[in-house]
Amino acid sequence: MENKLKYPEQTLKPVVVIGAGISGLCVAHWLKQKDISVTLLEKESQPGGTMKTLKENGWLVEMGPNSALETTPLIGELISDLDLKSEHVYANESADKRYVVRNGFLHPIPMSFGKFLSTRLWTSGGKLQLLKEPFVGKALKEESVAEFVRRRLGREFLDYAIDPFVAGVYAGDPDKLSVRTAFPKLYALEEKYGGLVKGMFRSRKERKERKELSKDRARLFSFVNGMQILPLRIAAELGESVKFNCTVRSIVPMRNGNNPVYTITYYENDVRKTTEADVVVLSSTAYSTANIIQSIDPGMAQTLESIYYPPVAEVFLGFEEKQIGRPLDGFGYLVPRVEHRNILGTIWSSTLFPYRAPDNHVALTSFVGGARQPELAAGEEEQIINLVIDELKSTMGIEGFPVYTKIIRWEKAIPQYNLGYFKVLNAIDRFEANFRGAFISSNFRGGIAVGDCIMNADKTVEKISQYLNMILSK
Repeated sequence: MENKLKYPEQTLKPVVVIGAGISGLCVAHWLKQKDISVTLLEKESQPGGTMKTLKENGWLVEMGPNSALETTPLIGELISDLDLKSEHVYANESADKRYVVRNGFLHPIPMSFGKFLSTRLWTSGGKLQLLKEPFVGKALKEESVAEFVRRRLGREFLDYAIDPFVAGVYAGDPDKLSVRTAFPKLYALEEKYGGLVKGMFRSRKERKERKELSKDRARLFSFVNGMQILPLRIAAELGESVKFNCTVRSIVPMRNGNNPVYTITYYENDVRKTTEADVVVLSSTAYSTANIIQSIDPGMAQTLESIYYPPVAEVFLGFEEKQIGRPLDGFGYLVPRVEHRNILGTIWSSTLFPYRAPDNHVALTSFVGGARQPELAAGEEEQIINLVIDELKSTMGIEGFPVYTKIIRWEKAIPQYNLGYFKVLNAIDRFEANFRGAFISSNFRGGIAVGDCIMNADKTVEKISQYLNMILSK
């Protein structure tokens, strides 16, 4: 982030960033570090988007991301910039197991070759199928995640590894998600190296040169007071550059030579206002962005509206320790579709990080709905809570009822990079080419994880800096 504007003595209008989720906040933060004036417009009364934390009676409830993976050094730099090192906390090392349900029992995912050979998560036939992977050829068409995994690793590995993983990350359906766009690094192993095993060995050097970690090796982290401390601290550092309760209605480019000046119309506490910018960054959701650009690019708006966001109900339950019928010695567990259960999985929140539950209590966070069972997320609150309790009693031997409950519903939770999504990404590239000075940086482009959003925000800032230097050099 060392590149400064080459012509700071010339006046530019502030860059306008729309949306104070982690993407928009990081863009604004790094623009400010480059001495580029910025205005951040957010429709809600607080920053963070889905990254929100609730603290109540000794319980800490994450309403969005429960944690993040430290996949890029940019995360450490950001934490240092914001003086958050004392808040930063890694997941409990003793809770390193991740479980998958099979036949009603929790089986740890094997993390070594020896444990792989002895695990009962897959049959002997399923394990033998994995050994054939290096000899499988390339695909001849775009594939779903399910098609890709069945072809290379077999049906059993899909059912009891990839399907639950997809449910945990995307709340998605592997039969619909595109491996090319939803898991581009996995797809690249076949495209570039001819296979997954060969690719994993050969790509390690490249990741090391980029100073990146693969997601299976990156450390899981959060903050003592929850994930929302990150967006709150960025917003505090931005100060008056952030304007809350501002709903953007449109951005309209007015030509000024080869480079447009954008008129942004928004409502601040129901009062209509306008501002101008040489650069505008759209860091809102796909459906909100569609509304904003409808008047200037109806086709692009329609493309963004087509992106599916499944509903998810997050169910946070607190129990006394004595009610739990098994050791909470891991991250939690995921549920394969073939098990025909009513939750996607459960995080053992108070095992992972401190201060998530009062003394002598445990906090469990379960997820209902997603692309697998969207109808379940729409149920009555009592119905959903009882559904989760029944599941936890069955798989974890929990006795009695929770002493604390909280449900968080997301009607549109996570954008799904489904088959054909490369057309969406191509359309975004065309939009930025057609509307010079307009940039899109949000989790429907380049990855949904916190680390992905941070890396893409950094790339967007570099593109903005180059664009502004080009304007000022003329």
